[in-house]
Amino acid sequence: MDFITFVGEQWLLVSLLMALIYLYIWTEGRKGGATLSIHSATRLINQGEAVVVDLREAKEYKAGHIVDALNIPHNKVNDQLPMLEPHKSKTLVLVDKLGQHAGNAGRTLKAKGFTVCRLQGGMSEWESQNLPVVTKKDSKAKSEKGKAEKGKGSKKKADKKKDEKAKAADA
Repeated sequence: MDFITFVGEQWLLVSLLMALIYLYIWTEGRKGGATLSIHSATRLINQGEAVVVDLREAKEYKAGHIVDALNIPHNKVNDQLPMLEPHKSKTLVLVDKLGQHAGNAGRTLKAKGFTVCRLQGGMSEWESQNLPVVTKKDSKAKSEKGKAEKGKGSKKKADKKKDEKAKAADA
C-alpha cells in the first residue's frame, strides 16, 4: 500500500525513472549492432553480402545451425578474430539461441572494425519460421551421399573402359 501511495505522490519521478530505464536498454542494444529481421538476414545471406556467425556452444551448433554459419562461441570471440578477418568486408550476422549474447559479441566485433547485425529472436525464431537448419545428421548424410556418388562415378568409368575394350577386341 505504501508503494502505491509513493507512486501516486511521486508520479513525475517514477515516470522519469521508467524513461531512463528504457533509454538505457535501447542504447545498450544499439551498441551491439542493429537487429536484423529474419527476412532481411536471409536476403543479405542469399546475396552473399553477409556471413552468419553462430555464437552458441559447439554442442548446440551441432544440434542445428544455419547453413554455412561459422561457429564461434560467444566467450571465444576475441580468440577467434583471425577466423573472421577474411569476412571483414561483409556484414556479420550474429546468431545465438535467443539473442542474449549477441550484444556483447557485437560490441567486441564493432570495436575491431567489423560491420555487425544481430539476428532478431536468434535461432529459436529462425526455427519457428521453419527455415532450413543443418544438423550433424544432415552433414553425415551429405558426406555419405558424396562418397556413394564418387563410388558410382568410378564404377561407371570402369564399366565404360570394359565396353571400350570389348569393342576394340571385336573390331
